[in-house]
Amino acid sequence: MQLHRLFSLLLLPGALAMAQQAAPQSQPASEMETKEAPAKFTSRVNLVPVTVVVRDRNGHAVGNLTKEDFRLLDNGKPQVIARFSIEKPGTPVVLEKEPASLEPQPETKPPDAGEAAAPTVLADHFVAYLFDDVHATFEDLARSRDAAARVIATSMQPADRAAIYTTSGQIVLEFTSDKAKLQETLARLRPAPVAGSIGHGLDCPDISYYMADRIVNLNDPQATQVALINYKACSMNPYATANMMMGFAEGALHQGEHQTKVATSVLVQVVRRMAALPGQRSIVLASPGFLVPSADQPDVTEIIDRAIRANVIISTLDVRGLWTLSGFDASRPAPAGGSQVLTMVNQYLQEEAMAEELVMEDLAHATGGDWFHANNDLGEGFRRLAAAPEFIYVLAFTPENLKSDGKYHKLQVTLRDPKGVALQVRKGYYAPRRETDATDQAKQEIEDAVFSREVIKDIPLAVHTQFFRSGDVDASLSVVAQMDIKSLHYRKADGRNHDDLTIVSALFDLNGNYITGQQKMLTLRLKDDTLEKKLDSGIRIKTSFNVKTGSYVVRVVVRDSEGQMMASENTAVDIQ
Repeated sequence: MQLHRLFSLLLLPGALAMAQQAAPQSQPASEMETKEAPAKFTSRVNLVPVTVVVRDRNGHAVGNLTKEDFRLLDNGKPQVIARFSIEKPGTPVVLEKEPASLEPQPETKPPDAGEAAAPTVLADHFVAYLFDDVHATFEDLARSRDAAARVIATSMQPADRAAIYTTSGQIVLEFTSDKAKLQETLARLRPAPVAGSIGHGLDCPDISYYMADRIVNLNDPQATQVALINYKACSMNPYATANMMMGFAEGALHQGEHQTKVATSVLVQVVRRMAALPGQRSIVLASPGFLVPSADQPDVTEIIDRAIRANVIISTLDVRGLWTLSGFDASRPAPAGGSQVLTMVNQYLQEEAMAEELVMEDLAHATGGDWFHANNDLGEGFRRLAAAPEFIYVLAFTPENLKSDGKYHKLQVTLRDPKGVALQVRKGYYAPRRETDATDQAKQEIEDAVFSREVIKDIPLAVHTQFFRSGDVDASLSVVAQMDIKSLHYRKADGRNHDDLTIVSALFDLNGNYITGQQKMLTLRLKDDTLEKKLDSGIRIKTSFNVKTGSYVVRVVVRDSEGQMMASENTAVDIQ
């Protein structure tokens, strides 16, 4: 199955089931009402997230800094850091299962300490290995796949899950802990260039994607002349013209654009796929690098922004290790046309290589990942990149007077005391081409919380489960969210206390795969005496699911509209 088709079938966060069931309320509908409604929050629009990893001289992540330690500039103008958090991706989540059946249970002897049920270790560390089989050579792809296989065989832990993807979409293995399947899938990796390959020194004329961009889009006369000399020499056609080179360049440009689009679109799909997973999520992109001309840079910015919003770390590994420019590689024929052509072609190849590496570096450093390059120890590279940094700072700001013009903004993040540390940070972002929709952004925020494992305590929340077996494999599962509403901020209007709560209950399997979810909107228009009673008793919201027997992870997220506070909690239930 092609990768784009596979992803179209996967359930992503945006497709979170919103089937509503009204919970009975003892209060009049005018005071408390549960109903189906979209999540509406007063969110900051055009909020730009910036991830920062701070490392000491030994390369270890530093995790004791505060918001006041950072300075952030947008196009040279100081910005107010509106949100600040420290992510700790390596924190495991261990839950006790809730044996909460409503069925009568036979009396059994209590187990002694040695027989106690083992806690559930949730799948909480997901690594997607994305191999660029479109741009990589067979030698580089074979070396990198073998290195990854060794790391997977020796390093996977009980809470780890790995997946194999390719930029061509021809080979896919979804997240699993089955090492044998992972090894078998890796062994099948082969180069899969789209519509042939752009070979340096192998084509006539020898026009790389970078040179084609220079000829067609930038009208570079030198690049055109180099291609013309090369073509006359390799084709033995002394009558070739510059116009003919434009035709060859347009073909090379179209081919290069197509290959880059394929790679970036699959990367977007993998980020979206991982956004539907809980816990620590990392992508390791194994590639020789690929060119993204300036006209397509917004595509890379979209990948970065989407990954940051979903807390997905992208790390990149140069599968070439220590490498030599094609013009100086003895295994490849030199381009025809003599020393002049060789010198100029090598110049363009060097510029192209720098542009390709810049994309790999930006993807990694902008999302909190690392860039492993110029090193032949690919095994060490995969080991390092599969493990996320111990600490990741997430700064966010709202640019003042941001115009929706699509222009590039340069970012600069510094420390007030930078001694002895180095920063990994995104270098910039592109302004949107249209205004950000506050409702869409609010939905994204709550979906991000649902597919996280983070426990948030802004609103005190307790989650309990009960189940009833209705058949051999069928059961009804009830999820009860008990909320303490003392900390909520109410808006006084018409003698009532107003607030709206969004409660999302979601089920996952033990591998972290999303199964189903329900959202409820609780509208509070409480009189003062009713509020006084509810402050003592709290509010219970019950959500029911029809499920099959098995083990599930339950995730409940609560968000209020007035204070924009959140609560989230996890539990596990075993229905046997």
